[in-house]
Amino acid sequence: MNTQKLYINGEFVESEASETIDIVNPATEDVISKIAKSTENDVDKAVNAAFQAQKSWELKPGVERGNIVRALGDKIAEHRKQFISLLQEEQGKDYELASGEVDLAIDFFRYTSEWGRRIEGDIVPSDRPGENIFIYKKPIGVVAGIVPWNFPIFILARKVATALVTGCTIVLKPSQQTPNTAYFFTQLLDEMDIVPKGVYNYVTGTGSTIGNQLSSHPKVAMISMTGSVAAGTKVMEAAAQNITKVNLELGGKAPAIVTENADLDVAVEKIKESRLINNGQACTNAERVYVQESVAEAFTEKLKEAFKEAEVDNPITNKQADVGPLVSQKRLEAVDQMVKEAAQAGANVLVGGQPTEGKEKGYFYEPTIITDVKQDMDIIQQEIFGPVIPIVTYRTLDEAIEMGNDTDYGLSSSVYTNDLSEAMTVVNRLKFGETYVNRENMEAVQGYHAGMRKSGLGGTDGRHGMEDFLVTQAVYMEYQQ
Repeated sequence: MNTQKLYINGEFVESEASETIDIVNPATEDVISKIAKSTENDVDKAVNAAFQAQKSWELKPGVERGNIVRALGDKIAEHRKQFISLLQEEQGKDYELASGEVDLAIDFFRYTSEWGRRIEGDIVPSDRPGENIFIYKKPIGVVAGIVPWNFPIFILARKVATALVTGCTIVLKPSQQTPNTAYFFTQLLDEMDIVPKGVYNYVTGTGSTIGNQLSSHPKVAMISMTGSVAAGTKVMEAAAQNITKVNLELGGKAPAIVTENADLDVAVEKIKESRLINNGQACTNAERVYVQESVAEAFTEKLKEAFKEAEVDNPITNKQADVGPLVSQKRLEAVDQMVKEAAQAGANVLVGGQPTEGKEKGYFYEPTIITDVKQDMDIIQQEIFGPVIPIVTYRTLDEAIEMGNDTDYGLSSSVYTNDLSEAMTVVNRLKFGETYVNRENMEAVQGYHAGMRKSGLGGTDGRHGMEDFLVTQAVYMEYQQ
């Protein structure tokens, strides 16, 4: 089995590293590929290539950059089936979600390409006669794009498409657990021969080593990183050495508030989807439910039946599977430990609560509901990142909102009610970057995806996300009248 090469300055090259990392199919535990643990010199070459290429790339008309970004999205569309297969194999997604992620990546490239003509500045009135003040929007420079394992091709699209259309260049580091879709994208980009050398670069390795080297490199202008709070903290520490800008999407602990005026069938359907999507491994997943006590019994019974109906299996061999494997043995053990600790603290495991029986291989965990949960338990306060959801009852809406906001995180949230006043009260008082009303937790490419508190800095998607990749230059121009 050959080790993936790096892609630096328009060429596939061997890493200087002797060590490699095995990439494992989480449903079968088979090794499916190998990547290099890139060296500091590998990273330096990639950043220098991006730094040199950026000087001419930013001068290319925005419409031309947009056309290239559009072509990259179209190329993914041509190879849609291959991307879906690779995504299922390396990450364990069910077929519907894998195909949805690939389609979203295609859509993101196409949507973002339209911004080639829309990056605009401003003219500000001056206090002086014979002077104009021009506000320019310019690319920030070299972007280090650090991609997580849970949505490897869509988040690649977020970082690559936005960097390229704004006139930035990029050094991309995929997750050491799910690099295969990114490598296939890199091969296609190289075959197209439309991206100038050095504009896009690809290095592999562990986040602790390669992520740190990218974050501390003096020629990197911004680190766009999606991952855990712990990893984001290390990125910020490394970036501080050079006062480098950080764009961070980190963890989440999304509350779902179900009021007495909710359509319980809608709430159950959407909360199930929002909890079990990607096998519970998404930072926007519903992570805890607060349900009004008068409807708690009916809601819990309905959600219990819905979770029991969810089929857990290898999504490659069983396209009807609702829940696939967790990404690794380490993740499986972490989820199981949180459930056991909650039970030991007095919570009730209503459904599930253990690794799936009957699976000789693979990191499968049963869809799990936990009741009799207290607000101060770790299962409520810490991110689970697995197919497990705790339920807490409340009396008043004020109480639910207070508990919802009682978290270090601030990414996603939701409310289920048919009462407009209740919905608006929750929307206006929850302290989260996103709030979904009577629908699943999933953002749109033209919206804005950003967190508060420890869920991150900056954001992505839409016009507001584009602006993070730009810097503002003010020009004061005097002239003779």
